[in-house]
Amino acid sequence: MSTPLVPPEFAVPTEFSGPGFRLEPLGPEHNDRDHHAWGSSIDHIRATPGFEESDWPHPMSRDDNLADLERHADDFAARRGFTYSILDEDEVIGCLYIYPPRLDGADAHVTSWVTKARSELDGVVRREISRWLDEAWPFQNPYYAGR
Repeated sequence: MSTPLVPPEFAVPTEFSGPGFRLEPLGPEHNDRDHHAWGSSIDHIRATPGFEESDWPHPMSRDDNLADLERHADDFAARRGFTYSILDEDEVIGCLYIYPPRLDGADAHVTSWVTKARSELDGVVRREISRWLDEAWPFQNPYYAGR
């Protein structure tokens, strides 16, 4: 996957705020908080639209998680895919993934999850991110699981 997902002239957003959460690009600095967030919510995430048939999340070490975060940060820098931490203040409460389409007719594949402890934000995050995708991104037909 080496083709950029968005045109070179598109200024990729580096932040977004919604009611009860904010986004920032996922990176190695989130490792401990990210590892705790998904590790505390494996069953909840696997029941979230877009993750029902995924083998992730699965138990992994902090070092393996760090390698995963570095891969996502590399994708972001190369414009191949965009992963954001979903935060409440400085606590990681979820993730948003914007990657190349997997379905015919879509121009992006989008998934998100929040922790079980913040499950009341599932619908809020999906609604606000859907609006943000429509207003701020160059996609014509993004597929957002659960939208």
